[in-house]
Amino acid sequence: MPPRPEPVGPGDESVWDYPRPPRLESNTAGIEVVLGGAVIARTHAAWRVLETSHPPVYYLPPSAFEPGSIAPAEGESWCEWKGVAKYWTLRGGGVEAVKAAWSVKQPTREFTAIRGYVAVYAGRVDECRIDGEVVVPQPGEFYGGWITANIKGPFKGLPSTMGW
Repeated sequence: MPPRPEPVGPGDESVWDYPRPPRLESNTAGIEVVLGGAVIARTHAAWRVLETSHPPVYYLPPSAFEPGSIAPAEGESWCEWKGVAKYWTLRGGGVEAVKAAWSVKQPTREFTAIRGYVAVYAGRVDECRIDGEVVVPQPGEFYGGWITANIKGPFKGLPSTMGW
């Protein structure tokens, strides 16, 4: 059965109105990443990727991260839209989160702006915030979208959604 989009109100965004292939757009909201009780990243200069059925994924500039808070991790994955991704371990407040972030090594032409930028899995750190609002991680282990109160689903990520 196809998913039924949640109702949207003023200021809301439906992930079912996002495009496929995904769209890249600049974002100036205040973004923070917290690990081990410490803010390890902070920026007002991120990119967000919008794709049908997915909450937005935020890519932060490397300069947003505190020195020593990010280190390479093993492994790669591939996205048909963006290209090959590599993983990062995040460190903060005495805590280490292995493969808690990723970046696109050699992005496709449409996504060259995010080369070197880092996306964080909100569920693998203490919290991620957008303009002070704590985000909810996208369901599932693979996807890295951030859900705020104005983002309406349903969202891809749970086992029952794999055919969407």
